[in-house]
Amino acid sequence: MSKKRIPVILDGDPGHDDAIAWVLAFASDMLDIKAVTSVSGNVNIDQTTKNTLEVLTLLGVKDVPIARGCTKPLIGPFFDAPSVHGESGLDGPVMPESKLELCGLHGVDLMIKVLEESEEPVTLVPTGPLTNVALLLITRPDLKDKIERISLMGGGLLHGNWTYAAEFNILVDPEAAKFVFESGIPIIMAGLDVTEKSYITSEDIDKIRAVSNEVAVIVADWIDFFYKFHRDIGYLGAPVHDPVAIVALINPDILEMRELYVEIETEGEFLRGATLGDYSSLSGKAPNVTAITNIDREAYVDMIVEATKKYSEVTM
Repeated sequence: MSKKRIPVILDGDPGHDDAIAWVLAFASDMLDIKAVTSVSGNVNIDQTTKNTLEVLTLLGVKDVPIARGCTKPLIGPFFDAPSVHGESGLDGPVMPESKLELCGLHGVDLMIKVLEESEEPVTLVPTGPLTNVALLLITRPDLKDKIERISLMGGGLLHGNWTYAAEFNILVDPEAAKFVFESGIPIIMAGLDVTEKSYITSEDIDKIRAVSNEVAVIVADWIDFFYKFHRDIGYLGAPVHDPVAIVALINPDILEMRELYVEIETEGEFLRGATLGDYSSLSGKAPNVTAITNIDREAYVDMIVEATKKYSEVTM
């Protein structure tokens, strides 16, 4: 008897690693993807939405509603990351022209619709800033019980990657992150503590490219582009962060995790956007996060290779 699939909403700001997370998600027979929403982050909302439509066209997605989400953070100015992902957010390979259309709802309204209509709790998988998710919870707190958990990529318990202390996704909208982390909803956190161990080497890129279908070649080209920035600052490979939030749902056996109470710092000249883990239980507060701390890197690479093989029959 086949195992029941996990209903999920994907929310992101693609972004090379968001796109690869979605490659993994749509290849999995464990996930029932109910909706995809964009959010401003790696680039502005117009571009992340365009990228969303192009990525889903590439993957042959036809019947999943897609919506444009929040344009800017809850509080504070928007900033993006073209130095990492390029001006388009998905620089590198030429993408197929999108054949898909938005559903007509705002991203948060689409989330609300999916939750209202679902007969079972839904898992949210945000791989960008948490603006859409926070606005959902602010707007409709009565729907909390319809959310099974949130598996997110964001934060770093030991260090940041955009400032000394803050990871990019959290730093873009720390007020949203604080609201989400304090919501009481179970959270799986794929932060820099694990995602910087989830790197893809040049040899791994060759394995992906050798699959030879269009999706595999484009994934290899995405990682190639993403690696250029990271190679220049000393990384052993491209840290493909966002797919770890999908791995947590479909293959948690290759991960190590620990329960922690995690707070989001929204003030301070140096610590704004930091994710502060209470390792010594000094706060006396119960854990609110399952933090992923380690990964079997080789198994992770194999998952991405195998996922690309699922797209050999895609007709765009």
